[in-house]
Amino acid sequence: MPTFTTNDGITLAYEDWGRGKPILFVHSWALDSQMWAPHMLHFNAMGMRTIAMDRRDHGRSDRPYDGYDYDRLADDLAALIEHLDLHELTLIGHSMGTAECVRLLSRHGSERIARVILLSPVAPCYLGDDGMLLPASMFAPALAAMHADFPQWLAEGADGFYLPNETGTSEGVIRRTIDIMLSTSLHAATECFRTRVSADLRSELPHVDVPMLVIHGQRDVSELVDFGRAIARLVPGCRYLEYADAPHGMFHTHQRTLLKDMQAFVGTLADA
Repeated sequence: MPTFTTNDGITLAYEDWGRGKPILFVHSWALDSQMWAPHMLHFNAMGMRTIAMDRRDHGRSDRPYDGYDYDRLADDLAALIEHLDLHELTLIGHSMGTAECVRLLSRHGSERIARVILLSPVAPCYLGDDGMLLPASMFAPALAAMHADFPQWLAEGADGFYLPNETGTSEGVIRRTIDIMLSTSLHAATECFRTRVSADLRSELPHVDVPMLVIHGQRDVSELVDFGRAIARLVPGCRYLEYADAPHGMFHTHQRTLLKDMQAFVGTLADA
């Protein structure tokens, strides 16, 4: 697996498959690049190059003590883009990865970016005074439960994440997801969780200047569908889709529909 080193001395691992116009996949909180393997193969078959990096202290990347704020994480993505000299790039992020995509655009500009797809995105802001946003006090019990028994906390969240009884998600997929999350240190999981719920993207989203597609599931209990709707309102010209029966893990549960919709968005704009 190839690696590169950031300007703060951290070695980050990434997958780089195929040739053609590039797509960079940005993974969820506590997962790693492996979540994107089926999607990467799909776009490889379309004649596109697919890349996915393991966030610091995720997957096969180095495990530093710090660097889990969105500025640093966006800088890591920018460093990979520069390292591979990517242009006309499609960014695809899920959950926490969506905010990294937004921060990358606001911090490093869109010169190399052609379009962005956000799946099950985080809220523009969790801690504001808008009635739809969640108060900080709601997150303390989750952190306490994670610290007390991280494996059990993940196991208890699996039903809501995948809705296996309705979507047919196998026990193997659930077990694999939990195993990948447990390979992320509890320290990094905690720091990324705090980053995710304390960020405010509301001033950045109106300045997104590349085509954006947002897709959200109405049955998402990890990132509420209202968050995707809010992003769509803030980003000029944003295309927005809702899946009525999709949970947070729709990257797996609704993979076929998702790939069709993403392919249509990428294909429509690929020669623009």
